[in-house]
Amino acid sequence: MKKVINLISGPRNLSTALMYSFSGLSDLKVLDEPFYGYYLRNAPLEVSHPAHDEILKANHATEDEVINEINSLSETTNVFVKGMAHHYLSDRPAFILNWENVILIRHPKKLIASFAKVIENPSLTDIGIKKASELFLYLKAEGKTPIVIDSDALLMHPENYLKKLCSLLKLSFSEEMLSWKKGGIPEDGVWAPYWYKNVHNSEGFAIQKSSSQSLPKRLEPLLEEAMPHYETLKNYILKND
Repeated sequence: MKKVINLISGPRNLSTALMYSFSGLSDLKVLDEPFYGYYLRNAPLEVSHPAHDEILKANHATEDEVINEINSLSETTNVFVKGMAHHYLSDRPAFILNWENVILIRHPKKLIASFAKVIENPSLTDIGIKKASELFLYLKAEGKTPIVIDSDALLMHPENYLKKLCSLLKLSFSEEMLSWKKGGIPEDGVWAPYWYKNVHNSEGFAIQKSSSQSLPKRLEPLLEEAMPHYETLKNYILKND
């Protein structure tokens, strides 16, 4: 059995860029949000998601099908699962205890400002930070404390940060992780045209314009809701020193 690196992220956190980065490793297979279809079928949705019907057709219908695919792949290769925290509908998803979990966070002000460009009025559930903090506490209580990484820390010096992360995961860092070709990768989900414009135009890690844009006043209450969950994770962030 090889490794399953399970990236638990919120949207607009550089998670897609990180998936592209790990796709540069020759002994690893990346999966793009494999639980998305299961989530759309079973979650009480408050907003409509771009490409909803296409996602239902493209992704597995049940959680067990997704888990079986991941574990089956890991019999022959390392697997990097890029996933959204809120796609885990269980409070205690025991199956992730067997994987190596990495939680990717971003300051909620930047996350919300970016997310609102696609979905105008997101909820706390939509941005994933509450679920990420809950999954962190669950894993920690089970003696499986995940690595917490931060998109801003990553952007300070991507090579150094990726080397530290690979070392913790006992993977061999490759220079191929620092760049990719424009236009996406074959593993992109069917939702890529709606969400991946910036990363499709990129050839490596870069600070996004959304990092400096102001937060619409209507979303300030959401930021207030999000901050306590961010604070839960903040002190565990892997430093990029």
